[in-house]
Amino acid sequence: MPEVFTPASRAIFEKKVLAHVASIGVDGGPYVSPVWVELDGDDIVINTALGRAKARNLASDPRVAVSLTDPDDESVCVIVFGTVTGFTTIGADEVIDRLSKKYTGLDSFSDRREGEIRVTVRIRPDRIARQPDQS
Repeated sequence: MPEVFTPASRAIFEKKVLAHVASIGVDGGPYVSPVWVELDGDDIVINTALGRAKARNLASDPRVAVSLTDPDDESVCVIVFGTVTGFTTIGADEVIDRLSKKYTGLDSFSDRREGEIRVTVRIRPDRIARQPDQS
C-alpha cells in the first residue's frame, strides 16, 4: 500500500531543494540524477526530456528512489522508495514551466533545446523514510 507524506516531509518538497533520483540503468547499474521536484497529492512529479538516460531508465524499470535534504537543516532528509506510475508527454511543457517558476523564478523553462520532447514522470511512494525519524 502506498505511503503518505507527513506535513514535515511535505514542507521540504515545497522548498527550492534539488531532489536526487536514483534509477536502474539498462545495464542493471545505478544511475543518480539531480532534479526539480513537486508533489501532486502524495505522488512525486519530476520532468525530463525523452532520450535522456533518466527517461530511458524510468521507462524501462519503474523502481526508483528519491532523496531530498532540507536546505535549512542538513540533518533532515526525506528518502522515498517508489514506483513510476505515470510517464507522459501530455502537459509536460506546462509542468517544466511550473517547476522553472519554483526553482528559477522564470515563467518558462529557459533551457529548452530545439526538438526536445519533455516528459512528466509520476512516482508513487511505496516507502517513505525521514531522518531524523518522526514516527
